Amino acid sequence: MTDTVVVYHSGYGHTQRMAQAVADGAGGRLLAIDADGNLPAGGWEQLKAADAIIFGSPTYMGSVSWQFKKFADASSKPWFAQEWKDKVAAGFTNSAGMNGDKQGTLTTLFTLAMQHGMVWVSQGLMPANTKAAQRNDPNYLVSYSGAIAQSPSDGGANDMAAGDLETARLFGERVAGIAQRLKKN
Repeated sequence: MTDTVVVYHSGYGHTQRMAQAVADGAGGRLLAIDADGNLPAGGWEQLKAADAIIFGSPTYMGSVSWQFKKFADASSKPWFAQEWKDKVAAGFTNSAGMNGDKQGTLTTLFTLAMQHGMVWVSQGLMPANTKAAQRNDPNYLVSYSGAIAQSPSDGGANDMAAGDLETARLFGERVAGIAQRLKKN
């Protein structure tokens, strides 16, 4: 069994719901970045002990939230000590727009992982891009570099598409599975 931590910031609850789906798939635990951009007591130690770290942030103005960015900047101490080197990493995001520049957020998460010398895991799902595809199909929004979701700007976390949450669950499962395979080697 691998130790997977899903570290995320959520402004309105949508990214938290997505984080829960990722954690459910990974058999992992949640580590929330608070409204001030801080981890709870023991948070840095949880990340140091983890086999896999899955990063999550809403997409605001084409990138991560400022709270997630504060966390990322504070990770320079683990970076300096190479505490996350060779750990499995992955990322996910949510925004109101169907596109919403989510790729910018995933690129930021990927770059953070690469700075730490981590091993990035892709989405690994075929796209739901045929005429028969439905909005609630997994990977309907078609992402390869990480899990993405879209939430209506006037809807709450309970209004998220079931397919996006299933995409997140499958993503967590994939990340944990790869971490387990790498741990055996």
